[in-house]
Amino acid sequence: MIVKSLSVANFRNYQQEKIDFSENTNVIYGNNAQGKTNLLEAVYLFSHGKSHRAKSDSELVRFGQDFARLTLEFADKDRDLKAVFYLEANGKKRVKINNVPITKLSMLMRYLNVVMFSPEDLDIIKGAPQVRRKFLDEAISQLYPVYLKTLISYHKNLAQKNNLLKKLRLAGKTDDDMLSVWNEQIAEDGSKIMEYRRDFVDAISRFASEIHKNISGEKLDLCYMPSVECDEINKENFLAKLNQGMAREIENGSSLYGIQRDDLRLYINDREAKIYASQGQQRTAVLSLKMAQMEHINETRGEYPVLLLDDIMSELDISRRQFLTEKIKGKQVIITCTDIEDETPDATAFFKVESGKIIKGMNEL
Repeated sequence: MIVKSLSVANFRNYQQEKIDFSENTNVIYGNNAQGKTNLLEAVYLFSHGKSHRAKSDSELVRFGQDFARLTLEFADKDRDLKAVFYLEANGKKRVKINNVPITKLSMLMRYLNVVMFSPEDLDIIKGAPQVRRKFLDEAISQLYPVYLKTLISYHKNLAQKNNLLKKLRLAGKTDDDMLSVWNEQIAEDGSKIMEYRRDFVDAISRFASEIHKNISGEKLDLCYMPSVECDEINKENFLAKLNQGMAREIENGSSLYGIQRDDLRLYINDREAKIYASQGQQRTAVLSLKMAQMEHINETRGEYPVLLLDDIMSELDISRRQFLTEKIKGKQVIITCTDIEDETPDATAFFKVESGKIIKGMNEL
């Protein structure tokens, strides 16, 4: 999978710029707060339909402007594609791929696969469970759009159930026929989501363990921790757990069981990384996780995703930097950094960014 070019207008701090990418390693460099990460964010937007860091789409529109327009030309192993993303300051957005309107996020995510790695990804190890669930959900949705549709359906039904639970608690009731209806729908979607999560964790564990051992010589294990524990994942077992906990949920006034409480645990040498790992070990674990995701996408789709590396080389020691350099050879990579001397030696394209302006070339070297 290759990103050929990106054009932006009124996006973040960019007025109007275009960048033509190399099929190999691209280095975007410059001082802090110049707009380097904004370019990675723009590419990511076409893969996930939303920013990896903004709370709302309106934040992406250049200050004082009514809209932003982004165009991405890219190709997978079968065809060339052109996508246009139109964002309004009021938060509305429109997307077209090859002039065909994309009306659902699940439709968009089937086209462009990316894996992003940034310093903030350390939160996958040390952050709250929702950070790890977000990692799982975004990674699986890229490969299986039906997963995203099921996830959206699940959370809509969960919201309805929580509203009912609050009303039952306030009314002092202990049961309601409608609660069983919501549990039925939640169990149907939830059991499917649990299967996807379990299978995904099992799949990337093979890659992550090997990669982590090659980097550090240490043992890395991934463990999917479903909130609803059952001997076999299916709708019937999920529903039985929900029904068993119905009285407690009414008393609490909110849902206590379900995939919204799942977690992913990482163990280094059989010790939980979140509690016992050093910062260096945590960085290595996240690097292994992202590289494993990359390999799993290639195994599933038959081509590697585009790698977006946001200012991470400076976070890695020399041995880990060298390892990463070897792993990304032969793949399209877009890297941001402040000092190009620290970057991968096989880079084929360099772009300097100054105050939202892109300058092509290495004439300063």
